[in-house]
Amino acid sequence: MKNSDFLVGFIGQGYVGKNYADDFERRGYRVVRYSKEKLYRSNKEKIKNCDIVFIAVPTPTVCGVYDDSIIREVIPLVEKNKIIVLKSTICFGLSRVLQKKFKDYTIVHSPEFLSETTASEDTRNPFFNIVGINQKSKKHKDVARLIHSILPKAPASFTVSYEEAELIKYAHNTSAYTRIVFSNLLYDLSKKVGADWKNVVQAIKADPFIATKHVSNNYIDPVHKGGRGAGGNCFIKDFAIFSNMYKKIANDPLGAQLLQSFERKNIELLQKSKKDLKLLNGVYCNLKKPKRKKS
Repeated sequence: MKNSDFLVGFIGQGYVGKNYADDFERRGYRVVRYSKEKLYRSNKEKIKNCDIVFIAVPTPTVCGVYDDSIIREVIPLVEKNKIIVLKSTICFGLSRVLQKKFKDYTIVHSPEFLSETTASEDTRNPFFNIVGINQKSKKHKDVARLIHSILPKAPASFTVSYEEAELIKYAHNTSAYTRIVFSNLLYDLSKKVGADWKNVVQAIKADPFIATKHVSNNYIDPVHKGGRGAGGNCFIKDFAIFSNMYKKIANDPLGAQLLQSFERKNIELLQKSKKDLKLLNGVYCNLKKPKRKKS
């Protein structure tokens, strides 16, 4: 089939939905965009005409609780027996729960790995594509092949279970989060011992066992995007959910304490540098204000 034979829908036009819709249009697909913004609000009914619909709506974490209500609200906008691709960040187990609840759809989970500042480039040049499915279903396996064929080409592609796709997404964001926090610890220690942080950073960026895209994105720098600590729309909420789920599922008190220590340290960094406080307070309600040092 030619690209133009598909009508592809996108629900949600934040930086994820918009950049994927832009890329599909660029590659010759017919695209329908729907979101609450005035520009796309009138396309709500047109979503039912789409062969495949990507859902990229917010999944906020409010007071430590993951909220999937927007996903559940928009799924019925899709015509029954059509394919739904979840691009929103999914809490552990939710993909399978949604497939059981909405049996008239074929639901797959294809997590995104975009950075807000380079989202367009990241969409065009993914380092891999992940499609999470119900592996026992032949229909899902066939759909996975179709989704891989229409996604932007990547050096590697993996068809995995729902749970594996969810974990791969969290592995991506939580590893960046821990790198940022640990880099701040290194920075503070370098000041205590009289080391020149610029020299340390140069060596880290040249070390093939440490250097990653996160290093090239300056996540190694203690002051990043206006303050210290792992901030932004994804890192704070995703690590909170990961930490909570690990505590509930893993039966590993020491591991849970380790994750909570990372959280507490990151909260301290964000608060003291006044970075992303609105996002922070939305995820963690009733936070105590950091103590001021006595002069």
